Amino acid sequence: MSFRSDNKAYETWLATQCDVVKKDIIYKHKRMRKDPFIFLRATYFRWARKIGDWCPELMDAPQLLSIGDLHLENFGTWRDADGRLVWGVNDFDEAAVMPYVLDLVRLATSIHLASNPAVDPRLAVNAVLRGYREGLDDPQPALLFEGKSWLRRLAEPEGDKLKAFWEEVADYPKYAPPPAIAKALIASMPDGTDGKTLRLCRLLRKGGGSLGRPRYAAVGQWHGGHVLREAKALVPSAWSWANGAAEPEKSNFLTLANGRHRAPDPFLRVDHKFVFRRVAADAKKIELGADAGKKLQLKLVRAMGSDVASIHAAGSVPVKQLKADLAKRPRRWLNAAAEVAADKVKRDYREWRS
Repeated sequence: MSFRSDNKAYETWLATQCDVVKKDIIYKHKRMRKDPFIFLRATYFRWARKIGDWCPELMDAPQLLSIGDLHLENFGTWRDADGRLVWGVNDFDEAAVMPYVLDLVRLATSIHLASNPAVDPRLAVNAVLRGYREGLDDPQPALLFEGKSWLRRLAEPEGDKLKAFWEEVADYPKYAPPPAIAKALIASMPDGTDGKTLRLCRLLRKGGGSLGRPRYAAVGQWHGGHVLREAKALVPSAWSWANGAAEPEKSNFLTLANGRHRAPDPFLRVDHKFVFRRVAADAKKIELGADAGKKLQLKLVRAMGSDVASIHAAGSVPVKQLKADLAKRPRRWLNAAAEVAADKVKRDYREWRS
């Protein structure tokens, strides 16, 4: 089936799962024309449908609850229950049971598709795998004032970036979300939030693969500063859609987000088929931007691999079994699979642009 056919079928299905924001779908279609990296981010449904055909040698790997839509920009920061600043994977919209290696291959593919890479993509992918092995040996969260302090430069915006963040928030258009979502957003604000300044908003043009899903926010003043809460529609994983699997009765989002080797975000919850979270200048997804490749460092992608391992290590497959599967895979297997997948994604991208 052509990419365009799959895209149409997926969007038809999506409209049965949530109140699709048509303007965001149009915007998403335009963004998908920009470059293969953005195209990859926006089209997890196609990956889920085709990766087994593109790389059949991956499908015999042990299956566990995996991230699914993993890529270079699926990492961010949050504050844990003790107020510590934490970095790691922060979006589990597409979590589903699948061969664990698919998370590694999708991350590696995004590295191969990043424009203007500062390092050889093959070396970066090797660093991901090295970090993954280290993470299996010692799974733990990445705390930015302890073991991973060097990551703080990505997580702590200064000067113009801080100003730009709150200026963007100030421009959020007022909107009345569905009553249940509005009530939940207001309830998620801290006690004592100034009711006179509290406003409910609609967020447009936010996200990559999630563009088109309703997204709302509550913004207010509390003890001399801004507070922000966000709600994003949560639909079943595209993996279930693509593979004809039964849709789970309960989302897998929180299962991965609150895994035993993580320092969970206490503000993160799922209610009314929406994900609610606290957002702040230092608690958000880290976007590497149009020149993502230029910002890549071996140390950074190695940390990404380690964080993925900390998620997998809490799963249903023993770490010993994951290590045994890695050991039997041929040399360069991850780069080889990523190169094949990247070539297929580029082919779909060319079809879309044509």
